[in-house]
Amino acid sequence: MPVGIARPSCIDCIRLHGGIKPAEKNPSNKRLHGLNRLAEAGPLHGMRNRGSMRGAVVGLLAPLALLSACYSGLSGSPGAGAGDEGGTGGESGSDSGDGGVAAGCETPSVGLTDLRRFTGAQYENTVRDLLGYTGEAAIGFTPDERVGPFHSNVGAPVSELQVEQYMDAAEEIAAWSIEDLGGLLPCDPLAMGEDACATQFIAEFGPRAYRRPLDAAELDGLAQVYAEGKAQGGFADGIRLVVQASLQSPWFLYHMEFGANGVNDGEAIALGDYELASRMSYFLWNSMPDDSLFAAAAAGELGDKDALAAQVDRLLADPRARETISQFHLQWFGVDEIEGLEKNPEVFPDFSPALATAMRAETAAFAAHVVLDGDGMIDSLFTADFAMTDSPELLALYGVTLPSGHVAGDPVPLPPGERMGVLTQASVLAEHAHANQTSPVHRGKMVRENLLCQPLPPPPPGVDNVPPSPDPDATSRERFEQHRADPSCAACHEMIDPIGFAFEHYDGIGKWRDLEAGAPVDASGALTVTDVDGPIDGVLELSTKLTQSDEVKRCVTRQWFRFAMGRTESDDDLCTNESLETSFVESGGDIQVLIRDLVLSDAFRHRRGEVSAITRAQEEQR
Repeated sequence: MPVGIARPSCIDCIRLHGGIKPAEKNPSNKRLHGLNRLAEAGPLHGMRNRGSMRGAVVGLLAPLALLSACYSGLSGSPGAGAGDEGGTGGESGSDSGDGGVAAGCETPSVGLTDLRRFTGAQYENTVRDLLGYTGEAAIGFTPDERVGPFHSNVGAPVSELQVEQYMDAAEEIAAWSIEDLGGLLPCDPLAMGEDACATQFIAEFGPRAYRRPLDAAELDGLAQVYAEGKAQGGFADGIRLVVQASLQSPWFLYHMEFGANGVNDGEAIALGDYELASRMSYFLWNSMPDDSLFAAAAAGELGDKDALAAQVDRLLADPRARETISQFHLQWFGVDEIEGLEKNPEVFPDFSPALATAMRAETAAFAAHVVLDGDGMIDSLFTADFAMTDSPELLALYGVTLPSGHVAGDPVPLPPGERMGVLTQASVLAEHAHANQTSPVHRGKMVRENLLCQPLPPPPPGVDNVPPSPDPDATSRERFEQHRADPSCAACHEMIDPIGFAFEHYDGIGKWRDLEAGAPVDASGALTVTDVDGPIDGVLELSTKLTQSDEVKRCVTRQWFRFAMGRTESDDDLCTNESLETSFVESGGDIQVLIRDLVLSDAFRHRRGEVSAITRAQEEQR
């Protein structure tokens, strides 16, 4: 195990030799139970009668699960440095961009760092980059949790079902991996000898799977797993079992971050270089570091901000960053699951699964194009006058045709006066509508919460929130006006509906309309409780107003923070967020500048855990 694992903060839950499990000491800690299940299950699904092999693997995984259980989750305490041994992970002191150090921000201050488990996408991307596996490894996994609109498995404990899912996936991937044993191994077992080749494989594969160097004891543990597998089924089975065991280790499945020095005193701790490399790669690629990033971590280069900024630029230039940029925007606008959307076929006969897929693809391509190929400005997200689709169904919905000489993947001009920017894309309009009609409430709520960061309370108990039935003789505005007439609903709907009514030129699947119920569409509305208050008429005016709002830019920085960190910001992140907001506003809303500043920030380069009860007791005894 890495040096320093059994720190005082973990004495009560790590008993590597005594076999005392955290769950026995603290039965209320559901997170510990879940991690124990990962360890106790072992990677032997489909081989459960091979008792000696099971024992060897459990001996490897159980201490790892106990260690990770000590990590600070929502209520836990962190263990000590298990990542980079001796790395700095960034210099101390607050990063304040070009604006200088704000008062009280001279030393790093960051919010509590929760233990996060891989999302489904991170699992699939990591086994792709680790092993070359391109199947849908996480297709049957339990759905990811969310932090706001963003995927982040940070709260719930691991269930028995999830343990089985990880076991099944590891078994399938490991079996696939040895189908081309020559491609998997870095050596020739016939020329070198099987055991020597296995040793070399473990020495190279283990650090990549765990995303950090392994010490002699850990390498020996994997070697024991190999030996058991070889004894039961031969050389290939031994290699397969090493892969299978590694894919079920908490070191693989979790973002393990203990800090460079492993001290747990409630203060901000600089991440180790390997931890920082992983945090950056999972932010920008949603996958593991590549060889260049591992080499930079090994050389201790990531403690230098210039070197770190250069790595950000390199990662953003990689094709893998396009998917991450797309995913941020799909999740931010709440359209990442639009392919499961259902519409009433009698009301919207043009809607189909193929159209939903095209809607999602357009928003993904549009976001990546604006941020990485275009000017990268937040204004362009809201005001660009083109679509990014070649789908005949979606183009028909927009009422446009491909221009002469069009090259696949190039922008397609949109009808002026009808559409511009992401808020007029069919994905956003269809997702934030009902199955049989539009929804001023859903659309207005999305703008208020996701773009202005103004969370709204849930409806009062007992309130009937079923939308009014469509009426061919009444417009949506007329039918939804009752919300503001009801005193129990009026306060919130005064914040929501005037924004939502601006979307009324678009029906429930995003098609433009001039008439509703035989009357001209009234898309007038208003922005209130913002820094750009005033009347609006239609989404084009709304989008233009939003580009003029510093409040929107501040919200954008917070949404990127949540996406990158997998958690919401706290008061302890105030210095980081104020610096990010100032820099983003001063840049005019340059998203790449924001991403780079975020990676260089204190919050990104540090972690902080709660002070454990044992540490507090020791302090009191001094």
